[in-house]
Amino acid sequence: MTFGFENIFYEVAAVVAISAAVGFVAIKLHQPLIVAFIAVGILVGPAALNLVTHEQILYLLAELGITLLLFVVGLKLDVKLIRSMGPVSAATGLGQVAFTSIFGFLIARALGLAPIPALYVAVALTFSSTIIIVKLLTDKGEIDSLHGRIAIGFLIVQDIVVVVALIGLTALGAGDETGLPLSSLLEVFALGLVFIAAIAALARYVLPPLLKSLARSRELLLLFSIAWAVLLAAAGDGLGFSKEVGAFLAGVSLASTAYRDTIANRLTSLRDFLLLFFFINLGAQLELEAFSGQIAPAIILSLFVLIGNPLIVMAIMGRMGYRRRTGFLAGLTVAQISEFSLIFIALGLSLGHIDRETLGLVTMVGLATIGLSTYMILYSYPLYRLLAGPLKVFERKTPYRERESDSPEEEGDVDIIQFGLGRYGENIALELERRGKKIVAVDFDPEILSRECRLGLCARYGDAEDPDVFDNLPLDRARWVVSTIRHRELNLHLLNRLKEKGYSGRVALAAREPEEAEEYLKEGADRVLQPYLEASEQAADTLTASLDEFTERLPENVELQEIGLPLKSAVEGMTIAEIDLRAKTGSSILGVARRGRTIFNPAGDFRLFPRDRLILAGVAAARKRAEEYLLRERDDPEISSEIAVEKIKIEPKSPWAGKTLADLALPRRYGLSVISIERGGESIQSPKPEERLREDDSLTVFGNRSAINRLAGELRGADEEP
Repeated sequence: MTFGFENIFYEVAAVVAISAAVGFVAIKLHQPLIVAFIAVGILVGPAALNLVTHEQILYLLAELGITLLLFVVGLKLDVKLIRSMGPVSAATGLGQVAFTSIFGFLIARALGLAPIPALYVAVALTFSSTIIIVKLLTDKGEIDSLHGRIAIGFLIVQDIVVVVALIGLTALGAGDETGLPLSSLLEVFALGLVFIAAIAALARYVLPPLLKSLARSRELLLLFSIAWAVLLAAAGDGLGFSKEVGAFLAGVSLASTAYRDTIANRLTSLRDFLLLFFFINLGAQLELEAFSGQIAPAIILSLFVLIGNPLIVMAIMGRMGYRRRTGFLAGLTVAQISEFSLIFIALGLSLGHIDRETLGLVTMVGLATIGLSTYMILYSYPLYRLLAGPLKVFERKTPYRERESDSPEEEGDVDIIQFGLGRYGENIALELERRGKKIVAVDFDPEILSRECRLGLCARYGDAEDPDVFDNLPLDRARWVVSTIRHRELNLHLLNRLKEKGYSGRVALAAREPEEAEEYLKEGADRVLQPYLEASEQAADTLTASLDEFTERLPENVELQEIGLPLKSAVEGMTIAEIDLRAKTGSSILGVARRGRTIFNPAGDFRLFPRDRLILAGVAAARKRAEEYLLRERDDPEISSEIAVEKIKIEPKSPWAGKTLADLALPRRYGLSVISIERGGESIQSPKPEERLREDDSLTVFGNRSAINRLAGELRGADEEP
């Protein structure tokens, strides 16, 4: 049965619509779109609906997609980036490629494949999908983690290997055509050297000034980039390499320019759209009959990729001194084959080196490994917790490479253990340190840890998802555990782990939405940080500044000034009458703004607090004196910053008996507050100012330790007077 359209536009429209529908289902199942697009190819191909009748157009779009894919890969291969990958990326990348190639070839031969098809299958199994892995790690917020950086490093190594394999494959194809493999190889490599030298000369002397001129128009820059990629792809194909090699070298030639990120970002969507047609074209070439005889080999090879590739990565990383957890999380990223594997095997089919059955076999392995490994990466932490015990064989007794980034063991009390040192977390940690708090900071990004140490905040490597990280933290001495990471599952896991460890301190978690905040509080969090809400409130305070309201109401010749009280202001807790600003400086307080609300002409008993914004009126000199007075910080050495809560009993015949709390004026005289009164087994919470004290009352007083001691001393002295 066929549903083909005579009008090619209708045909493409139908294919794209079907792709969108199947892609929607794939996203709901947390599957990469590659799987969906191959399924679409099978659906619209001869095996099912036979919807595609204009194969040449589909093939052309597929070729353009591959060209842009290799071009963007080349753009990402900056020489500086390659140099900074480090030994672990090179060792794991090359080690995994060698292991998979050798054992994959042996397994393929044992399954009955001829040497050439077995070699194709073995090489195809070595490549992992950079596109899929970057997407998954980015979605999970792990792209900058240690295992994420290592994974990206060895994926880049694989990308380099695949280009070398494509060049070798092209040379092998040329040898088959001429019947002189050795001479053809030499000819191809000689032409390749000339081709690369010419591109290098253009990249050094021509492209930088040309791109600078073209960059005045983003549309023209994008058009030139596509033209450059397609032109070199055509040149590579014409010289006997392949379009893929030419497109890759086109990207490399622009990789060291200042415009590479702009070009890559603008091409990504076009690349993804055109790759749709490659995978559809690939699926359309598959015959369901070819699948039936390849199920058992596909299962064996899929298990080899899903299990063998992660194991070799873990073995290499464990040998190099990394923890088994880091090796496991990095190893999962190679538990699938990639779009390059399918491109490689499709090129082998076009050269006549393999048949459609081999293509079907590799495609089945691709569908199985991409689908299953996606779930393995998404649920990597529960999977690790399940396998952590047996994985000890992949960890040295001392995993020194990660221990190097740990901070030395802290001595004494610890105020706060903080997870997360992004922009929000870093500012919180540095501000807490400025306030004299002792912080133990934890983050999984090595670059952040290095930067924090340079700023004086030495942090340790760790991840809240890692069950081992809590064993090395001073939970028994910390007053707070804070997570500034806005990730619901991670924060809930952190809460559960702290409960399991018997942590008795307090917990604060960052939330993105009010619903998350409510859930955290129900699960036992003591505080919830809502950075977006807090930032919006501060922005609203700024935009509704009280000074603006005054300016709109007063004549133009009246000069006003707005200042904010600092956190350690010397006038903190004092009333306006106690400050007596007009007598001291000649300036008056016309209004006080607090949390978006402005109190005009506040009364004398109005008490000031940090972050209040005061509107001052007066001549310039008077306002200057007032600013200096109000912005002073507390510097009284006799005043301790320690906050205390203490009970004070009203003894018989005490001068306090019979007086009201208003009479005692404890807030004004001592800066203290009475938060409860115990009387004959009854507890009066938040007593009113008119509450009259009785003998044997017990007052719970809150405030500064020095002030409480002074009050208690004066009270004892009054009680002892004859």
